[in-house]
Amino acid sequence: MTRLFPLLLLALLASPLAAQPAAADDDDGFTDPLAQLAFDDGEERRVFLRSTFDAIDVPDPFGGLNRHIYHFNYGLDRWVLLPAVQAYRNVTPRPLRSGIGNFFNNLGDLGNLANSALQLKGRRSMQTTARLLFNTILGVGGLFDPATRMGLPRQAEDFGQTLGFYGVGPGPYLVLPVLGPSNLRDAGGLLVDFGASRAFDPLGYNALSDEHLALPVLRAIDIRHRTPFRYGQLNSPFEYEQVRYIYTRARDLQIAD
Repeated sequence: MTRLFPLLLLALLASPLAAQPAAADDDDGFTDPLAQLAFDDGEERRVFLRSTFDAIDVPDPFGGLNRHIYHFNYGLDRWVLLPAVQAYRNVTPRPLRSGIGNFFNNLGDLGNLANSALQLKGRRSMQTTARLLFNTILGVGGLFDPATRMGLPRQAEDFGQTLGFYGVGPGPYLVLPVLGPSNLRDAGGLLVDFGASRAFDPLGYNALSDEHLALPVLRAIDIRHRTPFRYGQLNSPFEYEQVRYIYTRARDLQIAD
């Protein structure tokens, strides 16, 4: 779900406000007050956006460093990750790409199950357990996803959400190298999730990936392939602020889910 929500909001924020004719029953201008707003492509729109984002209070005491990392991630994405993704798409048939994504999603359901249980989400834990069983056994080790067709959609949970569930605040906003938007709580959660996945490996993925380094590389490419966000797609000088706000609010919704 939940993963699509920030992307939808990003798309909405990316759309420039343009003048639209008011509806016939909207003469007072209150039913659709933004319909009459118009901005040029220069200073007026910049001032409007700046005043909007100044009103959004997201703690960012490391803003200078975060912006440098954000620009580093942009360059890495443009010159390394996206070309790798394009090459992957060119040489890998769509059914095979789907199978690879299903396989890695099935691995991720182990962490989803653990965090669902830690958050005392009994129904979700049972659904994720059923997903693991069906997809591992009927789905040939996770290459296929019969569970979703059986009405058991994937429910993403991580330790950052678990900490938030128990009232741990997000802390300062962070931009992580390669990984992108985060915060102090979620960055710590990532470390716990990674350590737990190394310690508990019933499907034997870690041992296999240690022997074949191409596996973690393939996993990274698959994740980027399935992430539709592109740096610069907002066409806004305030993309950093927009991404920061969307990430923060999306995480609030994920924790409340």
